[in-house]
Amino acid sequence: MLVRCIKRQIAVANAKNLILGLTCFSSPLTRSAGMSSMAEKKDVDNDKPITRVLFCGPHFPASQIYTREYLEKYPFIQVDDVPLKQVPDHIGNYDLCVSKNMRFDSNVLSRAKQMKLIMQFGVGLEGIDIDAAKKHGIKVARIPGDATGNAASCAEMAIYLMLGLLRKQNEMQISVKQKMLGEPIGETLLGKTVFIMGFGNIGIDLAKRLKPFDVKIIATKRSWPSNSVVLNSKDFPTQNGVVDDLVDEKGSHGDIYEFASKADIVVCCLSMNKETVGIVNKPFISSMKKGALLVNIARGGLLDYEAVVQHLESGHLGGLGVDVAWKEPFDPNDPVLKFKNVILTPHVAGVTEHSYRSMAKVVGDVALQLHAGKPLKGIELVN
Repeated sequence: MLVRCIKRQIAVANAKNLILGLTCFSSPLTRSAGMSSMAEKKDVDNDKPITRVLFCGPHFPASQIYTREYLEKYPFIQVDDVPLKQVPDHIGNYDLCVSKNMRFDSNVLSRAKQMKLIMQFGVGLEGIDIDAAKKHGIKVARIPGDATGNAASCAEMAIYLMLGLLRKQNEMQISVKQKMLGEPIGETLLGKTVFIMGFGNIGIDLAKRLKPFDVKIIATKRSWPSNSVVLNSKDFPTQNGVVDDLVDEKGSHGDIYEFASKADIVVCCLSMNKETVGIVNKPFISSMKKGALLVNIARGGLLDYEAVVQHLESGHLGGLGVDVAWKEPFDPNDPVLKFKNVILTPHVAGVTEHSYRSMAKVVGDVALQLHAGKPLKGIELVN
């Protein structure tokens, strides 16, 4: 009986091997859970080479991790990441590049022989020489923040930093360690005047979230399209799809010193370019109210480091909350961190599950569009 059982098992095994050995056999019976996961992936287009996507550097690691996860069923898309110093040596092998904090000058771009598109995992493109990219036939793009939740995430971080400064977060930790109760005495957002410098997608989302705190919002923008900001919102009084009273006072770029003198809190939401580098300098901070707070969730280069430190030391600047630094990664031994009224976060304002999953989908979809030769959607081309 034992011999018959063994013979039966051998016969079954031989039959399975015969079926699996037939290359033309395509019955769904062979696509069992025990087979390679490749059976569940989409078919490779053998008429086209693999489309290669390069992520630059180790920082913001969830960007490439989430993009790989989104594209895992598309074996004809390859997603790699390499150290920043090695990017110039490898960039010639890629079709699409996600720049992150890599600097792309004409020399690096000249090596990108098959590159079709360089894009940011977000909105900031200050590290890319856009004119040089155009010269080399490479498109440059950003991901609009309003559609992915990136702007909302940054707006929430701005409020976190504002509240952390007002309630004296660092001093509270000292009180906890010293087993002290009822100290320090904090401030409220209630009744404060908040100056939003740069009223783009982040500025708009910040204003929407600040309104319930019963603050006065003043904002500057290079040019206002109308007397009101067009938004799709049910949270504020509207007329013909226009949100009224979102901003209490509006100004242009030339009004920033006047607006700074009125504000209890200044929030930098500007994009960084040649005109805005170092815009928060000694004259600007001097024009702020004594004891006013400064928050930056845009780019570190907007702030003049020496001017900020000087006004912290003098006590004129009441507090500093920054998610972006003058040099990144930030030096943990930087003298600015000696001040109790300084809060620093590691460039995570836009790094949330919602925004990063959304942006990974945009990158993945663009890679698929490039592979298929279709028009690029979901991004904003700048050249």
